[in-house]
Amino acid sequence: MKKITIAIVLLSAVITSVYAQKKAAYHVSKTFHIKSSGGYDYITVDSASDRLYVSHGNQVNVLNKTTGDSIGVIKSDKDVHGIAIVSQLGKGYITNGSAASVAVFDLKTFKILAHVPTGMFADGILYDDYSKKVISCNGKSKNMTFIDPATDKAVATVQLTGWPETAASDGKGKIYVNNAEKSEIDVIDATTYKMVNTWPIAPGKSASGLAIDRNTMRLFAGCDNKLLVVMDATNGKVVTTLPIGDECDAVGFDKKLKTVYSSNGEGTLTVIKELSANKFTVVQNLKTKAGARTIAVDQVTHLLYLPTGKFGPKKAGEFRPSLIPGTFEVLVVSSGL
Repeated sequence: MKKITIAIVLLSAVITSVYAQKKAAYHVSKTFHIKSSGGYDYITVDSASDRLYVSHGNQVNVLNKTTGDSIGVIKSDKDVHGIAIVSQLGKGYITNGSAASVAVFDLKTFKILAHVPTGMFADGILYDDYSKKVISCNGKSKNMTFIDPATDKAVATVQLTGWPETAASDGKGKIYVNNAEKSEIDVIDATTYKMVNTWPIAPGKSASGLAIDRNTMRLFAGCDNKLLVVMDATNGKVVTTLPIGDECDAVGFDKKLKTVYSSNGEGTLTVIKELSANKFTVVQNLKTKAGARTIAVDQVTHLLYLPTGKFGPKKAGEFRPSLIPGTFEVLVVSSGL
């Protein structure tokens, strides 16, 4: 009887463990549908206001992050790429690529308040909480524009040597940017507006997505050659590389869960656990949908948001195939925790 009881207990423990692992696995838990037409790029979650800001053609769709209900639409004259929120000033900032500008909008009314000139093809954008500046990555002019949100004026332009994709801040005065053209990470002093370092990401190539763990000072760069490069943000040394899916255009990091996410346009989400500053492991490759290449991480609920849709055949001269009107959607991914 004793042996049987022990066996039953062990079997129960195994079943419980397997169930827990299945429950904890990342999965698409919801889908928010947006019926308007147009392409898309970055997506931003504002946990303080329960809002999701979704780039979509020449506008930003504002959704309730829990229900997906429409809260409003911010109209823009040109293509929208990234959205940064400055809650304390009640304003948001939108990069308009072909307009070479950043549009400023009111968080309450969604009205456009101003347009700030930038370099050509304003793309990635962030708000740096150290310098209190909004920073635009301008691809075609290979530079970055620093904007003072108190005045909505550009205060500095930092020239790079190649196309800047996405930037991240360490919160202590350094800005890191993926120089995709040169396959390096450039480091900007947020006080002097000077480039102080250029660090190669080899064996990674042409990184797009970038995130940072400010506690361990580790940078996570999602590269074109299906690698995520982990770099020491204090000295530029590559700590390790991990395999990810193809067409990564954004990388997210959950600060509490110590988890890195690579959103891959091929239709996968690579989930990487940070075990320590120098040890990382891929824990899951979730099937999402083709085109789900950018991501926003909610640091409060730990939900992930990935925009995508259905696409027509790629035409000659197109960088990416066009989105079929009426099929745009946002996938909501949960860990089950």
